[in-house]
Amino acid sequence: MAATLILKPSLSSAFLGQKLSSRGNSKRSEPSRLFSKGTKCATDTAYGGNIPKFSRLNVWDPYKRLGISRDASEEEVWSSRNFLLNQYANHERSAESIEAAFEKILMKSFINRKKTKINLKTRLKKQVEESPPWVQNLLSFVELPPPVIILRRLFLFGFMACWSVMNSAEAGPAFQVAISFGACVYFLNDKTKSLGRAALIGFGGLVAGWFCGSLLVPMIPSFLLQQTWSLELLTSLFIYVSLFLSCTFLK
Repeated sequence: MAATLILKPSLSSAFLGQKLSSRGNSKRSEPSRLFSKGTKCATDTAYGGNIPKFSRLNVWDPYKRLGISRDASEEEVWSSRNFLLNQYANHERSAESIEAAFEKILMKSFINRKKTKINLKTRLKKQVEESPPWVQNLLSFVELPPPVIILRRLFLFGFMACWSVMNSAEAGPAFQVAISFGACVYFLNDKTKSLGRAALIGFGGLVAGWFCGSLLVPMIPSFLLQQTWSLELLTSLFIYVSLFLSCTFLK
């Protein structure tokens, strides 16, 4: 009896220890089960969910990928790109594919434009070289200055023209024409480093403008002109144009 009583506590204690350890293991395993379930749910979800995928994702031709023809204009290319990006903006690979096709088309268009400009310059140069000697001598007096110089001189002579029109009711444009002629001679002298040559070219521009104005002004319908616009004023406008061309493009 004493031996049985001595053994029972040991058995019960062993059983309780095993039970407690099994409960502890079960408690420890519950978080891992929850974690594994959560991980499984995240990984088992399909990529992108219900996000629409671009059907022409792997099409090699950029024009076919955007759904446009090779003769499409720049506006059509932009509109197709914007439409597809708005439709598949939430799908990263689709958006990247659309942008890549768009960039290829733009780069190809830029290269074609550059080739066209180069070919145009080559053709013009070839035509000048094949032209008669008198044409080559005439073109040797013509140059194309930088755009900044063209805009500055265009502003100056445009201002003189506006001043003449606004002051037409009070006085004639003789003062404005004199200033314009002086500016033309100054610009030509700064270019040619010869005052005599500059004065000769400037005077030629003045005479050419006056001659063209005298011929063309009478052909303008009278209902297009105001009563304060005299023949002298309209002729001066042609003179401003002629002086601008002379001091800007002649050398």
